[in-house]
Amino acid sequence: QVQLVESGGGSVQAGGSLTLSCAASLRTLSVYAMAWFRQAPGKEREFVAAIGWRGGITRYADSVKGRFTITRDNGKNTVGLQMNSLNPEDGAIYYCAAAGGGGVVPPSTESTYDYWGQGTQVSVSS
Repeated sequence: QVQLVESGGGSVQAGGSLTLSCAASLRTLSVYAMAWFRQAPGKEREFVAAIGWRGGITRYADSVKGRFTITRDNGKNTVGLQMNSLNPEDGAIYYCAAAGGGGVVPPSTESTYDYWGQGTQVSVSS
């Protein structure tokens, strides 16, 4: 069973940067994709970014494209999210997720992800 633990959340001013990390326990050999989702107060959880674990194919939500970068380190079983040019709308709880099956292109639908971390808080002040 895969266990995910997020870290790196915090508070930053608008325009600043923050880097999140997600550590997976084991059995990542069976992981096809990992992703970041976020949920702001009063809103539904939304897709942020995803990466194929084997091929490294990435996809991003339009709202973060060009500002966020998702990375992976297969050897360390970690996935990162580099967030630049943050604005208050980026403030949310960020969740790491892993999909146990799928194709080359990582999915963006949360129902396709099997494992979830506990989340880490990101706050952006104006």
